[in-house]
Amino acid sequence: MAYEYRATRRVEFSETDMAGIVHFSNFFRYMETAEHAFFRSLGGSVVMPEFDPPLGLPRVHAECDYLHPLRFEDEIEIHLWVTEKKPKSLSYLFRFRKLNAHPPIEVARGKLTVVCVAHGADGRLRSVLIPKPVADRIEVAPAAVLAGPHGGRGD
Repeated sequence: MAYEYRATRRVEFSETDMAGIVHFSNFFRYMETAEHAFFRSLGGSVVMPEFDPPLGLPRVHAECDYLHPLRFEDEIEIHLWVTEKKPKSLSYLFRFRKLNAHPPIEVARGKLTVVCVAHGADGRLRSVLIPKPVADRIEVAPAAVLAGPHGGRGD
């Protein structure tokens, strides 16, 4: 079972605003990209057409606090932890670090909550239990990890 995932990437020019700083909205894309990679690392996806009806994991809550700017060509690490696992939902904590700073520094911290939903033939969504084969691969990060310097409190 897994409770964390790390992704590394460089900031692209198209992700910056007129001040040369990463636009705030891109942090939400970074969180989503890390979540998708986390599911792929477990052999799955956030889109689950193999179930009948098909399942997905839309966001019901998203937030991000910004501490330092990122700019074009900065190398960043997006670290995801599972902070809560309920029968129908998952919550994550994300920590963003600028790796090319000396020493690396935390630049932002975000949270997402997703709910497992069934896609009805009529287009409606309804919350459902996370399928056991999916839920069994995911666990909540230990409290000591979340409270440590790289988890809940910061450095």
